[in-house]
Amino acid sequence: MVATKVTGERENEGKASEGRHRDWGLLIIAIFKLFKGVLLLIVGIGALSLIHKDVAETAAHWADIFRVDPSNRHLHSLLLKLNVVDARRLEEISAGTFFYSALLLTEGTGLLLRKRWAEYFTIIVTASFIPMEIYELVRRLTFTRVLLLGVNIAIVWYLVNRLRRHDNHS
Repeated sequence: MVATKVTGERENEGKASEGRHRDWGLLIIAIFKLFKGVLLLIVGIGALSLIHKDVAETAAHWADIFRVDPSNRHLHSLLLKLNVVDARRLEEISAGTFFYSALLLTEGTGLLLRKRWAEYFTIIVTASFIPMEIYELVRRLTFTRVLLLGVNIAIVWYLVNRLRRHDNHS
Protein backbone atom coordinates (compact mmCIF):
# COMPACT_ATOMS: atom_id res chain seq x y z
CA MET A 1 0.00 0.00 0.00
CA VAL A 2 2.87 2.38 0.80
CA ALA A 3 4.49 1.65 -2.58
CA THR A 4 1.19 2.35 -4.35
CA LYS A 5 0.79 5.62 -2.48
CA VAL A 6 4.33 6.77 -3.35
CA THR A 7 3.90 5.73 -7.00
CA GLY A 8 0.56 7.54 -7.16
CA GLU A 9 2.10 10.70 -5.71
CA ARG A 10 4.91 10.59 -8.28
CA GLU A 11 2.39 10.17 -11.11
CA ASN A 12 0.38 13.14 -9.82
CA GLU A 13 3.55 15.26 -9.53
CA GLY A 14 4.44 14.33 -13.12
CA LYS A 15 0.98 15.27 -14.36
CA ALA A 16 1.02 18.54 -12.42
CA SER A 17 4.40 19.60 -13.81
CA GLU A 18 3.33 18.49 -17.28
CA GLY A 19 0.19 20.62 -16.98
CA ARG A 20 2.18 23.64 -15.81
CA HIS A 21 4.58 23.19 -18.72
CA ARG A 22 1.71 23.16 -21.20
CA ASP A 23 0.18 26.24 -19.61
CA TRP A 24 3.23 28.38 -20.51
CA GLY A 25 2.02 28.58 -24.09
CA LEU A 26 -1.46 29.47 -22.92
CA LEU A 27 -0.07 32.14 -20.57
CA ILE A 28 2.04 33.70 -23.34
CA ILE A 29 -0.94 33.80 -25.71
CA ALA A 30 -3.15 35.29 -22.98
CA ILE A 31 -0.64 38.04 -22.21
CA PHE A 32 -0.19 38.75 -25.94
CA LYS A 33 -3.96 39.05 -26.43
CA LEU A 34 -4.36 41.24 -23.33
CA PHE A 35 -1.50 43.49 -24.44
CA LYS A 36 -3.05 43.95 -27.90
CA GLY A 37 -6.47 44.54 -26.34
CA VAL A 38 -5.18 47.27 -24.01
CA LEU A 39 -3.22 48.84 -26.86
CA LEU A 40 -6.34 48.99 -29.04
CA LEU A 41 -8.35 50.38 -26.15
CA ILE A 42 -5.83 53.22 -25.89
CA VAL A 43 -6.02 53.80 -29.67
CA GLY A 44 -9.83 53.94 -29.49
CA ILE A 45 -9.74 56.45 -26.65
CA GLY A 46 -7.12 58.46 -28.53
CA ALA A 47 -9.28 58.52 -31.66
CA LEU A 48 -12.27 59.74 -29.63
CA SER A 49 -10.15 62.48 -28.06
CA LEU A 50 -9.33 63.79 -31.55
CA ILE A 51 -12.97 64.39 -32.50
CA HIS A 52 -13.59 68.06 -33.30
CA LYS A 53 -9.85 68.75 -33.48
CA ASP A 54 -7.52 69.22 -36.42
CA VAL A 55 -6.07 65.71 -36.60
CA ALA A 56 -3.23 66.62 -38.96
CA GLU A 57 -2.21 69.53 -36.75
CA THR A 58 -2.27 67.30 -33.66
CA ALA A 59 -0.12 64.70 -35.44
CA ALA A 60 2.33 67.40 -36.53
CA HIS A 61 2.52 68.61 -32.92
CA TRP A 62 3.34 65.07 -31.68
CA ALA A 63 5.90 64.64 -34.45
CA ASP A 64 7.55 67.83 -33.23
CA ILE A 65 7.53 66.59 -29.62
CA PHE A 66 9.21 63.33 -30.67
CA ARG A 67 11.67 65.23 -32.86
CA VAL A 68 10.62 63.54 -36.10
CA ASP A 69 12.34 65.14 -39.09
CA PRO A 70 9.78 67.61 -40.56
CA SER A 71 11.01 66.85 -44.10
CA ASN A 72 10.40 63.10 -43.63
CA ARG A 73 8.35 61.82 -46.59
CA HIS A 74 6.52 59.29 -44.39
CA LEU A 75 5.42 62.08 -42.07
CA HIS A 76 4.17 64.14 -45.02
CA SER A 77 2.24 61.15 -46.34
CA LEU A 78 0.67 60.57 -42.93
CA LEU A 79 -0.30 64.22 -42.55
CA LEU A 80 -1.94 64.24 -45.99
CA LYS A 81 -3.99 61.17 -45.05
CA LEU A 82 -4.94 62.65 -41.68
CA ASN A 83 -6.11 65.88 -43.32
CA VAL A 84 -9.19 64.07 -44.68
CA VAL A 85 -10.12 62.38 -41.38
CA ASP A 86 -13.32 63.88 -40.03
CA ALA A 87 -15.33 63.34 -36.82
CA ARG A 88 -17.47 60.60 -38.39
CA ARG A 89 -14.40 58.65 -39.52
CA LEU A 90 -12.84 58.99 -36.05
CA GLU A 91 -16.05 57.63 -34.50
CA GLU A 92 -15.94 54.67 -36.91
CA ILE A 93 -12.28 54.01 -36.08
CA SER A 94 -13.07 54.20 -32.36
CA ALA A 95 -16.02 51.81 -32.65
CA GLY A 96 -13.92 49.30 -34.59
CA THR A 97 -11.00 49.46 -32.20
CA PHE A 98 -13.27 49.20 -29.14
CA PHE A 99 -15.00 46.15 -30.64
CA TYR A 100 -11.73 44.41 -31.52
CA SER A 101 -10.27 45.42 -28.15
CA ALA A 102 -13.24 43.79 -26.40
CA LEU A 103 -12.66 40.58 -28.40
CA LEU A 104 -8.96 40.52 -27.50
CA LEU A 105 -9.56 41.31 -23.84
CA THR A 106 -12.21 38.56 -23.66
CA GLU A 107 -9.84 36.06 -25.28
CA GLY A 108 -6.92 37.06 -23.06
CA THR A 109 -8.92 37.01 -19.84
CA GLY A 110 -10.51 33.66 -20.64
CA LEU A 111 -7.15 32.13 -21.53
CA LEU A 112 -5.56 33.57 -18.41
CA LEU A 113 -8.31 31.91 -16.37
CA ARG A 114 -7.68 28.67 -18.36
CA LYS A 115 -11.26 28.46 -19.60
CA ARG A 116 -11.85 25.87 -22.32
CA TRP A 117 -14.38 28.14 -24.09
CA ALA A 118 -11.65 30.79 -24.41
CA GLU A 119 -9.45 28.36 -26.32
CA TYR A 120 -12.26 27.66 -28.81
CA PHE A 121 -13.16 31.35 -28.97
CA THR A 122 -9.53 32.34 -29.63
CA ILE A 123 -9.18 29.73 -32.36
CA ILE A 124 -12.34 30.96 -34.10
CA VAL A 125 -11.55 34.67 -33.82
CA THR A 126 -7.85 34.39 -34.67
CA ALA A 127 -8.45 31.99 -37.58
CA SER A 128 -11.17 34.25 -38.97
CA PHE A 129 -8.63 37.05 -39.44
CA ILE A 130 -6.04 34.88 -41.24
CA PRO A 131 -7.64 35.16 -44.73
CA MET A 132 -7.71 38.96 -44.40
CA GLU A 133 -4.09 38.97 -43.25
CA ILE A 134 -3.11 36.85 -46.27
CA TYR A 135 -4.97 39.26 -48.56
CA GLU A 136 -3.15 42.23 -47.02
CA LEU A 137 0.15 40.37 -47.33
CA VAL A 138 -0.46 39.74 -51.05
CA ARG A 139 -1.35 43.41 -51.54
CA ARG A 140 1.83 44.59 -49.83
CA LEU A 141 4.52 42.32 -48.47
CA THR A 142 6.06 43.65 -45.25
CA PHE A 143 8.02 42.03 -42.46
CA THR A 144 5.41 43.10 -39.89
CA ARG A 145 2.56 41.50 -41.83
CA VAL A 146 4.51 38.26 -42.30
CA LEU A 147 5.35 38.22 -38.58
CA LEU A 148 1.73 38.90 -37.56
CA LEU A 149 0.43 36.16 -39.85
CA GLY A 150 3.03 33.73 -38.52
CA VAL A 151 2.15 34.52 -34.90
CA ASN A 152 -1.58 34.08 -35.54
CA ILE A 153 -1.07 30.78 -37.37
CA ALA A 154 1.15 29.59 -34.50
CA ILE A 155 -1.54 30.57 -31.95
CA VAL A 156 -4.25 28.67 -33.82
CA TRP A 157 -1.97 25.65 -34.32
CA TYR A 158 -0.96 25.60 -30.64
CA LEU A 159 -4.52 25.88 -29.34
CA VAL A 160 -5.92 23.27 -31.76
CA ASN A 161 -3.18 20.82 -30.73
CA ARG A 162 -3.75 21.62 -27.06
CA LEU A 163 -7.48 20.92 -27.39
CA ARG A 164 -6.78 17.68 -29.29
CA ARG A 165 -4.40 16.50 -26.55
CA HIS A 166 -7.00 17.33 -23.92
CA ASP A 167 -9.73 15.48 -25.84
CA ASN A 168 -7.48 12.42 -26.25
CA HIS A 169 -6.74 12.31 -22.52
CA SER A 170 -10.39 12.61 -21.53
